[in-house]
Amino acid sequence: MTAPSPILVTGASGQVGGEIANLLRLRNQPILAPTSAEMNLASPGEIRSYIRKHRPSWIINAAAYTAVDKAESEVELAETINAIAPGILGEEAAALHIPVIHFSTDYVFAGNGTKPWMESDATNPLSVYGRTKLRGEQMLAQSGAAYVIFRTSWVYGATGKNFFRTILRVASERESMNIVADQFGAPTWARDLARLALHVIDKAGENAEAAVRYLQGCYHACSGGETTWFGFAEEILRLASHHQSDVTFATLHPVPTEAYPTPARRPVNSRMNCSLLATKLGFQMPEWRESLAAVSREYDQLRTAGSL
Repeated sequence: MTAPSPILVTGASGQVGGEIANLLRLRNQPILAPTSAEMNLASPGEIRSYIRKHRPSWIINAAAYTAVDKAESEVELAETINAIAPGILGEEAAALHIPVIHFSTDYVFAGNGTKPWMESDATNPLSVYGRTKLRGEQMLAQSGAAYVIFRTSWVYGATGKNFFRTILRVASERESMNIVADQFGAPTWARDLARLALHVIDKAGENAEAAVRYLQGCYHACSGGETTWFGFAEEILRLASHHQSDVTFATLHPVPTEAYPTPARRPVNSRMNCSLLATKLGFQMPEWRESLAAVSREYDQLRTAGSL
């Protein structure tokens, strides 16, 4: 029996890519998880040569230049990784007749209003990060590959660098914290996105390229419900207080966006309508509080075990 071809996962050291790689390993699925030294996404030539050498059965692009503020001054690097690289991945995938799963962001929208964004809504990014991620979507779509794009928001998990872990750390060190309370969205667990990626692979079956071409397009994929960064932080600390009764956490104070000026403008409205994900792909993202409770339990287990 021929061994299954490996699945290429970019960004496997990051939140979403790491969760995808872990779930695939649990299935005993061979994966390719190149480091930047093995395949530098800032080097189109390295991307092409790596894919041509290893010939994966799928490409899952979970890598990105995500330093939102730094991107304002590192435009070329952000463009290369977020825009050009997805196009190159798509071109190589098209040549191999394999599908691509690509992750994008709510930052492609202007973030105005209160209505959840639909996939068909006009894009108008406010920042270099948003513009380069939108360009990456476009270049992948033009590459000739079979693809699905998942736009998500406010990604976090029990490990890695994210808002959840920052709040727990800083709130245990201070008496008070100011948290932005006028930006709305849905915190999304990286593992839920990993499960979505595997759902697509399972749904596609053996004739993956043809199946993905039928499903092809952009989907919004974030947790159900909505909150603010302040509401997210409140729930993080409420759950943590059950696990760490000996810790006195900071008192949170809601503040407007203007209280924290940043080089890159943040969208005020990051709500996204995920109904297409459910109707066409048959996948329902959990409500954000449900996932956060699971992450809080996992974090406490890792903390108790000394694994953080």
